[in-house]
Amino acid sequence: MLKVLSVFGTRPEAIKMAPVVMELRKHADRVKSVVCVTAQHREMLDQVLDLFRIEPEYDLGVMEDNQSPTQVAAAVLARLEPILRRERPDWVLVQGDTTTVAAASLAAFYTRVKVGHVEAGLRTHDKWQPFPEEVNRRVAGVVADLHFAPTARARENLLREGVPRGRILVTGNPVIDALHWVADGLLGDRRVWEGRVHPSLRALPSGDGKMILVTAHRRENFGRPLENICRALRAIAERYDGSVRIVYPVHLNPNVWEPVHGLLGGIPHITLTPPLDYLSLVHLMKRSYLVLTDSGGIQEEAPGLGKPVLVLREVTERPEAVEAGTVRLVGTDAARITEAVQLLLEDPTEYERMARAINPYGDGLAAQRIVARLLGEEVDEFRPGDGRVHPN
Repeated sequence: MLKVLSVFGTRPEAIKMAPVVMELRKHADRVKSVVCVTAQHREMLDQVLDLFRIEPEYDLGVMEDNQSPTQVAAAVLARLEPILRRERPDWVLVQGDTTTVAAASLAAFYTRVKVGHVEAGLRTHDKWQPFPEEVNRRVAGVVADLHFAPTARARENLLREGVPRGRILVTGNPVIDALHWVADGLLGDRRVWEGRVHPSLRALPSGDGKMILVTAHRRENFGRPLENICRALRAIAERYDGSVRIVYPVHLNPNVWEPVHGLLGGIPHITLTPPLDYLSLVHLMKRSYLVLTDSGGIQEEAPGLGKPVLVLREVTERPEAVEAGTVRLVGTDAARITEAVQLLLEDPTEYERMARAINPYGDGLAAQRIVARLLGEEVDEFRPGDGRVHPN
């Protein structure tokens, strides 16, 4: 029987790996699935595990206050090795570009275990943006034996780096699988979700005003870039004075929490909430008119719900969305952000052009493709244009 050890540590990893873990469970007669979490993000990770009903066999518990990437990597390497030697899996699955991914890939390599990299091939070609994610995913790419690329462009990146074509499969991104599972399933039944969304969202005023969802927490935006983002949000709130409400779930990292609350706390028509669980975040995305984010995952998810996305970064490893027209790079200049938001709020044609563009990131079947390939089955690759777009 095939044994697969899935290793992940943050909320975004867990969201994208959950559909894969659930798909592995469907093949329990052929696959033994083992889950190991590093708990790089403790509270937010546990919320996802609970939502998708995943109980890890191993929990490395590496999270400590004010850890550096070096400390996280060292802890994962040291604590994962004995598990790999005990379990002796056929495959280790990692996802994305966190420090957990790089360290777990190296630990698997050191113990001669094959690695499957989910969401492989994303590149900005700038090792400092995003930091440390660009190098983390390159490390995983060097080690991986199978590369589950979300898009054809990601595959081309890997081919240019010398990865044999036969070791790459274009699957779409399993975040779209997770999005459909939540949006069509749990959020499709008011009786199910009404009591589960975060209390701060139930308190939001209803009405005809347009809601803007903001998420900004990346390391490269700490300091002046984040301050510029906050100034833009304040200017937008003041300009539209009640016809627009901005909702910003604020990351607990002091480099985010303190400047955001210092600059935006108490500003009318801006609601600052604690970090939201995934169910609540998807609920908020569905309610929103547009999204401002520096998150990679939300660049993929929000277009799946028909929401235009303005990306608060200078570069993105997801250029497919820019080309498809579902997202637009606006950087962190306050005037540029304000102008881009104003255009979407006031120009219905421009808004519809972005809202109705086809999401290039998946059709909800990525996990099925990944597991089928691990089982040695023939797999039809993902091709954009088959993905569903939810109505606004």
